[in-house]
Amino acid sequence: MFKSMLTLVVLALSSPSVAASPSVEEKAVLDGLQAACEAFRKGDVAFLEGFLADGFTQMDSAGNVTDRAATLAEVRAKEPRYEVFRNHDMKVRLYGDTAVVIGITSVKGVSGGSAFEADFRFTDTLIKRDGRWRIAASHISRLPKPAPPATTGKP
Repeated sequence: MFKSMLTLVVLALSSPSVAASPSVEEKAVLDGLQAACEAFRKGDVAFLEGFLADGFTQMDSAGNVTDRAATLAEVRAKEPRYEVFRNHDMKVRLYGDTAVVIGITSVKGVSGGSAFEADFRFTDTLIKRDGRWRIAASHISRLPKPAPPATTGKP
């Protein structure tokens, strides 16, 4: 009896309908991150001033660590400028008033007069303060470009 109950619980917890529906808090975290993507794309410093937590740090794909002030300065200078700044394939894990999110960011734009386009794997850590989710830390790693399709050598 216990074994069949355990099997039912495991099946219920792994069901796509349960796993696919984010909780209210998970949705709030994801909505905040999507709004931040749009703020970076539009250069919305006011939104980002409220979303980047005091002490925010980011480690970029080259291993450089930047802080909140440097991040906001980039947005103010509109360098880089983004045509696309989109998060996708995100997964949220909640630990009380802390959330850890992994996903992929796809960007396209211009930096230093040169066009760029890239995908990055990210890990973001958010904290809930005064009822709002704010990002405290971010780490990104550039994903390799997809390999070109194999050719058969036949015309």
